[in-house]
Amino acid sequence: MKAIGYHAPGAIDRPDALVDFETDAPTPGPRDILVRVEAVSVNPVDTKVRSSAQPEGGPRILGWDAAGTVEAIGAEVTMFRPGDAVYYAGDLTRPGTNAELHLVDERIAALKPQSLNWAEAAALPLTAITAWELLFDRLGVAYGKAPGAGTLLVINGAGGVGSILIQLARRLTGLTVIATASRPETIDWVRRMGADHVIDHHKPLDAELARIGIPQVEYVAGLAATDAQMPVLPKIIAPQGRLALIDDPAALDILPFKRKSISVHWEFMFTRSMFGTEDMIAQHQLLAEVAALVDAGVLVTTLNDTLSPISAGTLKTVHARLEAGRGIGKTVLTGFGG
Repeated sequence: MKAIGYHAPGAIDRPDALVDFETDAPTPGPRDILVRVEAVSVNPVDTKVRSSAQPEGGPRILGWDAAGTVEAIGAEVTMFRPGDAVYYAGDLTRPGTNAELHLVDERIAALKPQSLNWAEAAALPLTAITAWELLFDRLGVAYGKAPGAGTLLVINGAGGVGSILIQLARRLTGLTVIATASRPETIDWVRRMGADHVIDHHKPLDAELARIGIPQVEYVAGLAATDAQMPVLPKIIAPQGRLALIDDPAALDILPFKRKSISVHWEFMFTRSMFGTEDMIAQHQLLAEVAALVDAGVLVTTLNDTLSPISAGTLKTVHARLEAGRGIGKTVLTGFGG
């Protein structure tokens, strides 16, 4: 089967930063489904692994988001059958989705939204899981339109996670949603996703929040450059507020949060699959609910651009775009070509 991977970590502008190659098709384990991949999306985790992690025993296949058709199932699989159209975000400890055939544990996959095509579906899984877990599991926001639920500040609202987090918070909770964005196109995007207010993360956040009449917020989602915003966070987070972050700050001094009893939470959507937690199936369940919400018109895909085919050259283009920090929503690749 066709696959794309890398032999050694490094910069994306190297000729061999990503390479096309042929490899054997994998065989399903007991709880695995074998998926013929139709579309994949690219996430910051792809670029981080490619630039820093040394592969073992040959080229490492990247990619975690995918949408495709079930070709075969393992002996203990109960939730899927061949022919099912599925979407999922994979497992960081296993080969990735940048291949024609891919194995995934059934407990972290779900039937794709029926109303979406392959590309539209592939844009969602990793970011939807991350946003859902951050909002409901880490920040502890109640699901439902409770009045006076508070305010959520989403730092980097136009990125992949921000795009779906804004939707979840606005449409499934009673939160007021403030997103940060700085360019006209990103401001327009986060408003389309449902943000109540937009502020500029290149300006002091306390001044920007004061400008819109909301000097403090109960919840903050730190999706990018959290360390750069840390000096102002103790001021803008309300007493007993919560911060959840997904990025990788060089340092994180949370001592200034003590007087306000502000709690700090990490969100890493691979935790459940990486450690085989007893609640792994929660990701199947939330992806199934996201699919139902999409089909009901409550949520929309965060797809912003589609490229083809799924190849080393096309993937290099998307990796470079992500590393430049200019992405809006999600970019998806479709088809492996002839």
